[in-house]
Amino acid sequence: MGATAGAVWGRSEQQDFRSRVRGTLLGAAVGDALGTPVDGLDIDGIREAYGAEGVADLSPAYGRRGAVTHLTQLTLFSVDGLVRAQVRRDTGAWHPPTDLHRAYLRWAATQRDWGPDERRKDDGWLAREEWLYARRDPTRALLIGFGDENMGTLESPKNPGEAGPEAAARSGPFGLLVGWEAQLVVQLAVECAAQTHGHPTAYLSAGAYAAIVHGLACGESLDGAVQRALALLAPRVGHQPVSGALQHALGAVRQGMPTPARVAELAGDGTAEGLLAAAVYCALVGEDVRHGLRLAVNQDGPSAATSALTGGLLGALHGETALPPAWLAELEGRPTILELADDFAMEMTQGPALHGPAGSSPAWLARYPRG
Repeated sequence: MGATAGAVWGRSEQQDFRSRVRGTLLGAAVGDALGTPVDGLDIDGIREAYGAEGVADLSPAYGRRGAVTHLTQLTLFSVDGLVRAQVRRDTGAWHPPTDLHRAYLRWAATQRDWGPDERRKDDGWLAREEWLYARRDPTRALLIGFGDENMGTLESPKNPGEAGPEAAARSGPFGLLVGWEAQLVVQLAVECAAQTHGHPTAYLSAGAYAAIVHGLACGESLDGAVQRALALLAPRVGHQPVSGALQHALGAVRQGMPTPARVAELAGDGTAEGLLAAAVYCALVGEDVRHGLRLAVNQDGPSAATSALTGGLLGALHGETALPPAWLAELEGRPTILELADDFAMEMTQGPALHGPAGSSPAWLARYPRG
């Protein structure tokens, strides 16, 4: 396991990668924000509230337009954990699932505390962002999974019956580890998903989502990235529901104009593999990012998770400049998301210059402590 050495990155490659990192994180957050106001509504309820076309723009939730949920919060802590895992490699302590678990425990602290605690100086900069302390309806599986210091593993997962989409929705950043072999990306996403979602369809959906983002971040087409994810899933025990859902999504693309009913049929009962399939479908058939996200939101299933997954795919595929500027302008936490995205891109492309044998940056180690 490891990141690509900085020396192999040309300037244009670095710029493309940074755009895809920004696109993945901003796209997922915008999708989350677009779907959040209608997350509990079916398509009839959405149309009753927003008109025949359904949701077409950001709407108020949690007292503001552009508000995000725990899905975005945890995605950001995934990124923070990945950067700190890379930094900790220098100490010889190389176990990324543990570093991610520590990051998720820092998120859990934000859900218990009123704001940043000055006593926890080693928590890094992200845990000091006050807006992340808003409690945005985290699911019971998340609160239980990160409710104590014990880390769920594949051998002993937390919430073994939990098949919801939340673990998959925080797994996009794993796919941005473009210097890693794809099967290692899948393995890390799967292991980290089992920390809260112990059902095979949930943690394998997380692995599949990470694999698809990985393919997109490496320049593959969406169809090609899904096909590669299917190949990576095939050897894994219990893959059939997830593989079947993805194949169903690919087949649905050829069945005519997209409709809310088709998206809802793919989403099924709202478990991880169904929402992953719906997101892949919306990203494939959407005429552009705006259209794809609207398809993901305006349907019977969980709108925020479906749209967040869709946004991550479209952002990884097209980069940040394809995202609707008017939505980005109102997105909660956008400066933090951009700062974290750029830090991640710099770590993955320039890591040795930040904390390598030739020397280290004290400022970087203060932002991403090794402890």
